[in-house]
Amino acid sequence: MANLKEIKRKIGSVKNTQKTTNAMKLVSSAKLKRTEELAKRSRVYAEKLTELIEEIAQKMKQANANNIDNIYFKDVDAPKRVDIVFITADKGLCGGFNSQTIKRANALMSEYQEKGAKVRLRAVGRKGIDFFKFNGIELSDEVLGLSASPNFEKASAFISEVAESYVNGDTDKIILIHNGYVNMITQEVREDQLLPTKKATSELEVEPDDDDTLLDALVKRYIEYTMYYSLIDSLAAEHSARMQAMDAATKNAKEMVKELQVKYNKARQESITTELIEIISGMESLK
Repeated sequence: MANLKEIKRKIGSVKNTQKTTNAMKLVSSAKLKRTEELAKRSRVYAEKLTELIEEIAQKMKQANANNIDNIYFKDVDAPKRVDIVFITADKGLCGGFNSQTIKRANALMSEYQEKGAKVRLRAVGRKGIDFFKFNGIELSDEVLGLSASPNFEKASAFISEVAESYVNGDTDKIILIHNGYVNMITQEVREDQLLPTKKATSELEVEPDDDDTLLDALVKRYIEYTMYYSLIDSLAAEHSARMQAMDAATKNAKEMVKELQVKYNKARQESITTELIEIISGMESLK
């Protein structure tokens, strides 16, 4: 009898878990719809801005016989100092979403360190911060709340400070890593070299401008918006990953309830059979 009560208690517990995971799936699905729409709108602007920057880079390359003077476009073949900015979620329960970003940031850090470069990690999101702290790896920046609730002003302030270290010569390269949204079932790790901006390969015949004021402002906006868009893209991917994880957990809970129900029915039948045998045996002993 005690065994029956224990199985019944487990069934109730798993059913409660199933209700919770299903509710989380529905919440993530609703959040994904809102974030996905924002990501689509933001992607158009981000892509156009990137194309413009690449065209300007190509223009400067042609005008200066492949020797670009502007600091934002000067690439370094063997950087001695590299800043890696990576975005993870503030929350878990989203499958391998965070681990993919962390894995890439870790691998990239190792690659540059093997080449003799000093690497600084700048983490956005609690999960990435917790991982590197747990492993005793120092972080130059720790930002909480921004990945869960992207804000252009806060994103701009953060990345502008990172960019300032490049302008001042404290770092030779800035790389941004995040796990981006592809569709409702797919995410992919994306890696962008923010500074120096990559040189384009397209052909563009326009006259160079000696005044870098407008160019600097444009690059600044490009860096800020790339950071902001990456946060939105990451959040959409996070919601889709969590929706999948909770859907899988709900299905697993449903299967577990079925297995426990079979186990309960079997135990109940055995209990009834035992009781019948005891009754029959008792009646036989009275004869």
